[in-house]
Amino acid sequence: MSKNKTQKWWQKLIGQKMTASGWLSFFVFGLGQLKNKQKGKAIFFFAFQFVYVAVEILSSSLVTGSLPGQPEYWGYGFFRKSLHGFVTLGETTGGRFRDNSPVMMIEGIIAFFLLLILFVIWMMNIKDANESYLSYKRTGKMQSSKDFYKEVFETGFAYVVSAPALILMLFVSILPIIFSFLTAFTNWDAYHNPPADLIEWVGFANFAKIIELPGWRSTFLGVAGWTVTWAFLATFTTFFGGLLLAIVINNRRVVCKKAWRTILILPWAIPSMVSLMVFKNFLNQTYGPLNRMLGMDIPWLNDPLIAKITLLIINFWLGVPYFMMLMTGMLTSFDKTVYEAATVDGANTRQCFWKITFPILLQQVKPLLIMSFAGNFNNFGVVFFLTGGGPRNIAYEYANHTDILITWIYNMTKNVKMYNMASVMSILIFILIGGISTWNFMRSDAFKEDN
Repeated sequence: MSKNKTQKWWQKLIGQKMTASGWLSFFVFGLGQLKNKQKGKAIFFFAFQFVYVAVEILSSSLVTGSLPGQPEYWGYGFFRKSLHGFVTLGETTGGRFRDNSPVMMIEGIIAFFLLLILFVIWMMNIKDANESYLSYKRTGKMQSSKDFYKEVFETGFAYVVSAPALILMLFVSILPIIFSFLTAFTNWDAYHNPPADLIEWVGFANFAKIIELPGWRSTFLGVAGWTVTWAFLATFTTFFGGLLLAIVINNRRVVCKKAWRTILILPWAIPSMVSLMVFKNFLNQTYGPLNRMLGMDIPWLNDPLIAKITLLIINFWLGVPYFMMLMTGMLTSFDKTVYEAATVDGANTRQCFWKITFPILLQQVKPLLIMSFAGNFNNFGVVFFLTGGGPRNIAYEYANHTDILITWIYNMTKNVKMYNMASVMSILIFILIGGISTWNFMRSDAFKEDN
């Protein structure tokens, strides 16, 4: 690349013409600031480069030494070794030295994060040296390091305070997500199980299984179809059930409203896991109290269709108190003069509800409905603790009749160690639910008002 092209590329990247100070900071952090006689800033930026270089040197075999028989790449510095391990996921070395592929993947991600932070600081360092010199050329006055820190404190205080939290989130929240995402592109399963075995990158081969292999394809379509149906019905029934109860309790003819609300909110107050375990024993086909009282042998949890209906009923019992209280709060906040005006115009009670109450409620609660749909889409507890995914379905790959995608993922990781396919399903869940939620949010009035 010629000098002019390089100059234009950097000018486009940093938004200004590159000066001698900028080029000095390009090679050594803080050197451009030192040329500008800003010693405080020079030390600040140089410290970052010094720490990274020191870590790389001190973690290499130049300082730590090497063990007899140790592979050559084990003696690399942290960044070089981590990036090498991320690409290769380990090598068969023999002897007492053994690579652990997941650990190498995590170290590689951490190295990428640290280098990304270094890159951002590097760009800030170049831009600062450049801007300081250009400002000096325009005004004839060079900004002191003290004035710089004062300006940063006044204009960028929010960024300075939030930076540690953002960096922590990067390693605590983002890193596991990326690790899970990358697992989908490996062969990490029961037959390649670290640390005894190494894993390899396989590209999109795992995604191809969903399309090419009939067993995986039918299982995915069956489980995904039931998951969407379950999420929609679970959200629909609890919303309208809660709305109905709220309307009934708020009716002026109902007495002891507080007592009724207290009774109906109890299912929400009791831990759901406890309730589900009680229901599981209560609905047992052989020994359950319900079948004994009825004198019948109803397979509440052992028949595919009945088990799905039972799940929806129990979820209704658990979820309707939330929407009841939510709807009650909204109904009591409505302006009564709107109803008085509608009554004067000849509207009856039913017309007031469908033309005034329901549209306003739906507009206000639509974002919460989307969140509830997403929650029911991944409602692991209800399915796992009540049916465990059963009854059994021999036509599915590691899934049963009432399994939703999240419980199917649990089965593949906990029981059969199909980590790669579980990761594929996680990505597909994200795409599916993220797409549906985004589409609904963008169509909601709350989203339009914010924009």
